[in-house]
This record gives sequence, C-alpha cells and structure tokens, in this order.
Amino acid sequence: MTTSSPEAWTVRDVESDRRWVYPLSASESDALLAAVRAVGDPDSRPLLDWTREDFALDVASPTLARAFAEVRDGRGMALVKNLPRDGVTPAEFRLMTWAIGLHFGVARPQNRASDYIAEVRDVGAAYRGPSGRGYNSRAELDFHTDSADVALLSCYNQAPVGGMSLCASAATAFAVVAAERPDHARTLTSNYAFSRNGEQTESEAPWYAVPICVPHEGRVFCRWNRNRIENAQKLPGVPVLSDAQRDAMEYFDAVLRRPENMVTMYLEPGDLQMLCNQSMLHSRTSFEDHPEPQKQRLLYRLWLAPPRARPLPPSWSVFFGSAEPDTVRGGMKGHHYDDARRAFDARQASAMGMRSPSSSLSPQAGRGSG
Repeated sequence: MTTSSPEAWTVRDVESDRRWVYPLSASESDALLAAVRAVGDPDSRPLLDWTREDFALDVASPTLARAFAEVRDGRGMALVKNLPRDGVTPAEFRLMTWAIGLHFGVARPQNRASDYIAEVRDVGAAYRGPSGRGYNSRAELDFHTDSADVALLSCYNQAPVGGMSLCASAATAFAVVAAERPDHARTLTSNYAFSRNGEQTESEAPWYAVPICVPHEGRVFCRWNRNRIENAQKLPGVPVLSDAQRDAMEYFDAVLRRPENMVTMYLEPGDLQMLCNQSMLHSRTSFEDHPEPQKQRLLYRLWLAPPRARPLPPSWSVFFGSAEPDTVRGGMKGHHYDDARRAFDARQASAMGMRSPSSSLSPQAGRGSG
C-alpha cells in the first residue's frame, strides 16, 4: 500500500530506509558513561532527587535529540544503539536511562506502586490475570500502547531464547482495515471500555471508555490493549462488547500481525528503543531465561511526557489527564503518588518549560490513566 505520512509505514519502508536507527559514536558512548559515573554511587540518593543539572549529556544529546524528533515527527519509533554496557552495573545502566529521561521530558509513574522507572524482567507474574502486567512475565504479549506519550526501553540483558520486540503502525493498520472492511473501521472509532487493572487512585473510576482509533488532525491516534478491554468486561457497570466490536478488534489485531505490517527486532544489550504511544503499537514474543540471575533478561522502562508533544484528541484526557501539549500528562499515578512524586513532577516540569499536573489537569483528569 502507499503510505501518506512517516508514521504510516510498512516493513518494507523501515527496512529500506534505516534512518530511524541512531547509533552513538564511541566518543558519545564514552561521554554518556562518564556523565553517569561523575555523580558517584548511583544508589546514593533516591531516584526522584536527581536533576538534569547532575548529568552533563552535551556530547550525546544531539544524537539523542534526533532520535526523539524521529519519534515525534518521523516514523514514531527510533532505536538508539551503543549505550555503554560493557563493565556497566545494572544500577549505573538504570541511572543512565533516568538521566536521558531527565534531559528530554518528565517521567511518568507506571503502576500501582507509582514507580517512575520499571524493571522489565520475569518475576512470575500472570499476564492474563485481572491485575496482570506483561512486563513482569515471560509471556507473549498482545499488541498494545502504553499510557504516556513516549515509552523508552533500554536493554541491559537479552534473553537467550525469544523475547523479540514487535512494532506496528496504527495508521497503516487502520488504513488497511478502512480499505478492506470499512464497517470494522467505523466500529473501531466507537467507545471501548478499558480497565485500570486496580491501579487507579481513590479519585479514579476502575474503568474508562475511549475509541481504539481516533482520526484527528490528519493523524490516527490509537489506544489498544486487549488485556485491559477483556478485564473491563468483568467489572460492574461496563457495557458489554457487541459482536461488531469484537469482530473489529479481531480484524484490527490480525492486520497488525501481517508480516508486511509488523517489524521484528531483538533488542541487544546497549539498545534504547523509543516509541510514540499515540501511533505505534508494540508487543513481545515469549522467552526462556538464563538460569543464572545476573544473566537474566533485564530492561528498564521509562515513560515520558516530552515538551512540544502533539495535541491529543479531546477524548484522551480521560486517561492522559490532559490533551494539551506542553503539559505533564499520562502515566498511572497508582497507590503511592505522594508529596515526593508531586514535587518531582513540578520541579521537572519547570526544568522542561512545561505546565505541571496541578496547573494543567482538566476537570476529567481525576478519571486518570489506562
């Protein structure tokens, strides 16, 4: 098919034009590690106490900035390669991921524990459970979008078998559905209920309703998470999915998984994957892990609200907190969003020239994130 915008890509497009891949040079990689080690012990203070000024990323910043621009204005995904890894401890690698986030946006909490950076590793979690989260399991994941503008995933250890990353363009998939089954495309723009999987604050409802696909200002915005849609069906008061809605879901997911639409990649140690959660869907194959704990699959996930982000469809404020650009939006405040977290949000928002949650939330913001 012919694509009309950069984020509406096919596998052929991204394989023939690799400008979405941004390798750090040896000098950039060395400078990035030096900036992290210059602060001393990475565990010497709480994560939220670090500031942008603690890390001099001047040497690596131009390449990282181009990658973030690719996420916003280009393919909607970028792969930064050659983060320093050899001889780097997990704590140093985690802080390096955090330092990059401090320079390019406001980190967002991700779970009921209100964690701002998550370890992606198998801890035996049940992905299909009512509160299941795929990043703590070894299961194959459904295609989905995360609950912040940009998701960063930095790889410290890869699995010996499996764990392949899968990405697909929502704009491409929606265009295919519209061409082949316009009835399904219309249904995808109807409201679907999504569960918050028990991660909501006291002021948030346990579920919210938004369309899976929203054409808005020349782009296709996508909110897709089968697990949360199915979990919502178990909650009281949730409208039952119609046969038409289920059929549209199945068709959309099948289109995402067509070989011509689904790019596959193994994230290697030192890779940093960046994804736009407005337009990119991602997944992962199941994996087998190393028997030795220090060699087991380990990645760090960071969600960001970046400055100069695009306006969102108004309906998205129900789970992003705000649809306006240059606001601290998205994330899952969870059960431990305390004064320290509020202070971090306000301080980092000021550093990035953005409006903090207290000054930007819409009246619907209390209904929260997905």
